Amino acid sequence: MKEEHKLFLLADTVIRGLLKYWPVTNCQKEVLFLGELEEVLEATQAAEFQRCMVPLFRQVARCLNSSHFQVAERALFLWNNEHIVSLIAQNRNVILPIIFEALEKNIQSHWNQAVHGLTVNVRKMFLEMDVELFEECQRQYAEKEARAKELEEQRQLTWQRLAAAAAQGG
Repeated sequence: MKEEHKLFLLADTVIRGLLKYWPVTNCQKEVLFLGELEEVLEATQAAEFQRCMVPLFRQVARCLNSSHFQVAERALFLWNNEHIVSLIAQNRNVILPIIFEALEKNIQSHWNQAVHGLTVNVRKMFLEMDVELFEECQRQYAEKEARAKELEEQRQLTWQRLAAAAAQGG
């Protein structure tokens, strides 16, 4: 087996291993895992990146929205790495829809100013990469938010009706 092919299989295995054992209750370990992830991604080629990018960026999106500012900040630092940005740019059609909501939530409500500022920068980077894709993600996000608001209003109305019926019957 060629050395290149072994490395191809190894990067995907290592990234999936990191994701499988991701520490969900220990923020300091999560920061360390993000650092290790960056090291592995630094040595990852486009083809192997594509094999694991969906589960990888689902986890990155969760980290972006972490209330622990060091976790969110460390996840956002991935965009400071040129090689990783290049991999992301090549696969933005898949990655941006996965993380768009996390970016929007940070901009709307993350308590930490540094995380907020870094998120604005990453969002701007995506906008500059592909305006059309960005606007499509924005449109889908707005529709999803409108549907959620509508469902919440219907739920409130149902509770009001139930409360009124209970008051009349009781």
